[in-house]
Amino acid sequence: MHDEPRVVDHYEPREPVDLHATLSPLFRGQADPTYRVDATSGDVWRTCRTELGGATVCFRQSRTGVRIVAWGPGAERAVELAPELLGRGDDWSGLDLRAAPWLAEVRRRNPGLRLLRTNSVFDALAPAVLEQKVTGLEAHRAWRALHLAVAQPAPGPVHLVPNGMTLPLSPDEWRHIPSWRWHRAGVDRARSSTIVRAAPLAAALERTLDVPGARSAPGAAPRGLEADAAEEVTRRLRSLPGVGVWTAAETTQRSHGDPDAPSFGDYHLAAAVGWAFTGGPVDDDGMRELLEPWRGHRQRIMRLLSRSGRGKPRRGPRMTVQDHRDH
Repeated sequence: MHDEPRVVDHYEPREPVDLHATLSPLFRGQADPTYRVDATSGDVWRTCRTELGGATVCFRQSRTGVRIVAWGPGAERAVELAPELLGRGDDWSGLDLRAAPWLAEVRRRNPGLRLLRTNSVFDALAPAVLEQKVTGLEAHRAWRALHLAVAQPAPGPVHLVPNGMTLPLSPDEWRHIPSWRWHRAGVDRARSSTIVRAAPLAAALERTLDVPGARSAPGAAPRGLEADAAEEVTRRLRSLPGVGVWTAAETTQRSHGDPDAPSFGDYHLAAAVGWAFTGGPVDDDGMRELLEPWRGHRQRIMRLLSRSGRGKPRRGPRMTVQDHRDH
């Protein structure tokens, strides 16, 4: 489609932004139809849905920031939202790392790491539900299979957009996936039912972006999600059947840029935090205790840990990959 609207911009923040490190939480495997990284140029390609329609966006790191090119009905809106996606308003100035010099060194080596904010709640919730209680491999396989089977092709020039890219599934598309297709993709009834129940409430979920303290006031300096707002957003998400503390955190980290939402209840995460700080595994309570000194910044600590190289030894036991298609 060569006649798609094309919008170009260049984001030049005052502080550095590392394109790949910042957007990495959106990555769902090498074959993700909604997110690709060009191995040669380093360009990041991402599709999204906006209130104006779908868009394909290409991000390229530059010396002074990030060049942004978008196509599709939602191209202009996607470009408007790109600075927050790239971490505008994510303020690390209050994070005191003096008690952990090794973490301070990780931060020094990663000055462009930012917390992203997609401003799209349902699109963050659906993949989080797919990832409940299964391995990343299983979740990524299901994400790919469902999108390739049902989703609309990504807008933009066919000679530029990476082959096989699609838009994220819309709430209505998720809602009308037949049971046999869920089964073929390896998604059990509990997870598929949670997404199907949430789909008709997508508009209400998007309104959590406007909870007081959840976004900057018009004309004000950009800021992150405030603690009271984060609590209210999490409460609303957890009111949905099948959405617990882990799923809510995985959602708000991405949709709202929540700086204090570590994923408690994760199969691997508590042990990884324990190994990083104490040299041995801990449970969720131990993880809470270790992160407590950085309350208000705990998701920033988790992102630094992901860049530190510290964590659970690879020789440890792994979660068994399940095949729900056999049931």
